[in-house]
Amino acid sequence: MIILGVDPGSRLTGWGILEARGPAFTRHVDNGVIALGNGALPARLLKLMNSLEMIVSKYGPNVVAVEGVFTAKNARSALVLGHARGVALLVAAKNSLDVFEYAPAKIKKAIAGSGRAEKFQVQTALQLVLGLPEPAQADAADALAVAFCHASNMCREKILKGVST
Repeated sequence: MIILGVDPGSRLTGWGILEARGPAFTRHVDNGVIALGNGALPARLLKLMNSLEMIVSKYGPNVVAVEGVFTAKNARSALVLGHARGVALLVAAKNSLDVFEYAPAKIKKAIAGSGRAEKFQVQTALQLVLGLPEPAQADAADALAVAFCHASNMCREKILKGVST
């Protein structure tokens, strides 16, 4: 299974591709950051959509994993972030991809062992678990962490189904 993890943002959107083949095998394929600039929001959202479409076309993911909505201190920032999340969901739907959403604490716990892990702890854990030569950039690391959380969750569900049958 190829998993596209997305960490949506209105200026920077992280993305990460993982291949998951079971409980003991999750492989890093690629990751990056889509820099959307400071232009008008509609233009940034269009750039985000086009960039995500290219990533989906290039890697052919089976599913998309996105960080769930969280409470922001600034309502305007939360609204703009919601627009970016909406673009990621739209690209997934347009390509008939299932979307899985995970809470930030669950993502951090899946990769770093603590739902309160700091960004550098997530980056370091990803580097170790995925065998990266250096820590991924923060936004890309967040996207990889979402994809890793989905891979872990998917494997756990398969194991539990095997135990219950």
